[in-house]
Amino acid sequence: MFHNSLIFKKLFFGSQILFLMSLGLALKKIIYFYKLALVRNKKKTDLFRLFNFSYEKRLLKDISTQKKISANQIQQKKINMTYQDIFISSFDKLKLHATLITQKNNLYKNNWVIIIHGYNGFGLQMLHIAKEFYKLNFNIILPDCRGHGKSDGDYIGMGWHDRLDILEWIKFIIKKNPQAKIILYGLSMGGAAVLMTSGENLPANIKCIIEDCAYTSVLDEFFYHYNKIFNLPKFLLNLTDIICQTKSGYKLSEASAINQLKKCKTPVLFIHGAQDRFVPTKMVYKLYKSATCPKDILIIPKAGHGLSYQINAKKYFQKIQSFIKKYF
Repeated sequence: MFHNSLIFKKLFFGSQILFLMSLGLALKKIIYFYKLALVRNKKKTDLFRLFNFSYEKRLLKDISTQKKISANQIQQKKINMTYQDIFISSFDKLKLHATLITQKNNLYKNNWVIIIHGYNGFGLQMLHIAKEFYKLNFNIILPDCRGHGKSDGDYIGMGWHDRLDILEWIKFIIKKNPQAKIILYGLSMGGAAVLMTSGENLPANIKCIIEDCAYTSVLDEFFYHYNKIFNLPKFLLNLTDIICQTKSGYKLSEASAINQLKKCKTPVLFIHGAQDRFVPTKMVYKLYKSATCPKDILIIPKAGHGLSYQINAKKYFQKIQSFIKKYF
């Protein structure tokens, strides 16, 4: 009897030690994931390497294709447009940078678009989109999101704090031109940012919103990859939530494009690649369904993450042009 009791105690304490070791390992992975994903100046290429699994063989290629914009390419795209560096202060006193591109013809002074880049990017990476809007006679603001490019910030906002920064860029335009008619456009994280902005009390100057490959929420997006990388249960993301709130000032759980869309009254065009493996295509249907505002959707066949324009630029901007004509 005593011998059996001793064995039971050893097994019990052994299981407790194993549990604590497993929990410690899980916490270590959570902290590593937070630092890698949300802290500025970490090597994001390390994060992308984590996705090099059989379920996502093309992901690394998609990301590198999207990100490979050399200085020479940017200079080539700058031809025939006027550029100016501009700065504003954020709600939390960060200095935020953007590139301003204005039309030479004053006839188009009221037409504006704010173009928000994706995760780990910067404003000038969006020149391929800016040039298309320039051809449609728009003045353009290309912000560097907080924690990116020439803007201040020690962490990445994942769209949530960026939505408040977008409101400041809107104020910048309206102060410059009270009659401005403004489009919000965003790609990937930028797409999520403009959708998160959509639920705020927007001025009548905002005529429509265009998003490309946005995620439903930061929590959904993180868990989609977090589970595949580390194979840990979703409830452990609550610990990441606490770390994010402490270090970055916002909760992953509150950064929801779906919840913001439920309050949106501005027309929204949803765009997504049919073969997106980074932000799974199924997310766009959830976003579309949650929106009660005027809306439309475009799915580009064979397009990976952030590559819908590259796969079919003609169809992409034909749809955008027909959509904005309804509201301008």
